[in-house]
Amino acid sequence: METDGDEIAAFRCNGALWGNAIQFENKCPHNCYISCKSKERLMLEKYKKHQFLFEELVKRDFKKKYKRTVLGMGWSILSPLVTLLVMRLVFTHFFGRTMSHYTTYLFCGNLVFAYFSESATQGMTSLLSNAAIFTKVNVPKYLFLLSKNCQTLINFGLTLIVFFIFCLIDHITFTWKFIFLLYPIALLMLFNIGMGLVLSALFVFFRDIQYLWSIFSQLLMYMSAIFYSIDSFSPAAQHAFLINPVYLFIRYFRKIVIEAIVPGLAFHLLMALDVTAILLLGCWMYRKYNTEFLYYV
Repeated sequence: METDGDEIAAFRCNGALWGNAIQFENKCPHNCYISCKSKERLMLEKYKKHQFLFEELVKRDFKKKYKRTVLGMGWSILSPLVTLLVMRLVFTHFFGRTMSHYTTYLFCGNLVFAYFSESATQGMTSLLSNAAIFTKVNVPKYLFLLSKNCQTLINFGLTLIVFFIFCLIDHITFTWKFIFLLYPIALLMLFNIGMGLVLSALFVFFRDIQYLWSIFSQLLMYMSAIFYSIDSFSPAAQHAFLINPVYLFIRYFRKIVIEAIVPGLAFHLLMALDVTAILLLGCWMYRKYNTEFLYYV
């Protein structure tokens, strides 16, 4: 018996009719493959389910973070501004006397590091905090991490708007080179996802990671030249800072915004290499330990 139409992908197998390809992965038990249209429909249905879950997770994370707060999302803007004010009051006397646009210099560093730190910290707990869901329902575990990163990205976007307004106040000249900021922003998004994959996987097996990460992130902040310049350092020490991926993002922002200079090709490639390495490591860890997460949450 033959059937037609795109709604049902049916095919014969030893005289038996297999219908509704949505119920099957790619083939029947006898290795009879379903049509390409059925595969596309299956993927579309799967995508819609994941999209709905992702949207609900993002909404839930926002409601949970700003629940019972007066300012709500206003804290996303106010918090980095207060941090910037404190850092300016403390460090201007020591490092900013001879530096032009020192407050913007601070803002660049604080903007990038705050986004990285928040994404990595929230991403680290994304699996464990959603264990009640993925232990009962078979869903891609990376969706929990991506929802956290979406939330932090929105917060970063709001702060970025304030940053550009502040640049105008600080008499920073906006040039066509500002379009190049899309490069470090895009790579930083991917880098944060990669760090989240690694940290969340490790946190499932080793709870001590949260304490080690807290210490390491503090050290990383001091090693990222947020409130001081490395120009007075030796050439060898300046090159050593390039090992720190977060410093690369901060330096790129400062080059474009303050100096109006586009970094060279080698600098772009170095950033891309760091991002690729951490992403590959994170994806490998999720792929390797995907089934084992259930036994440790």
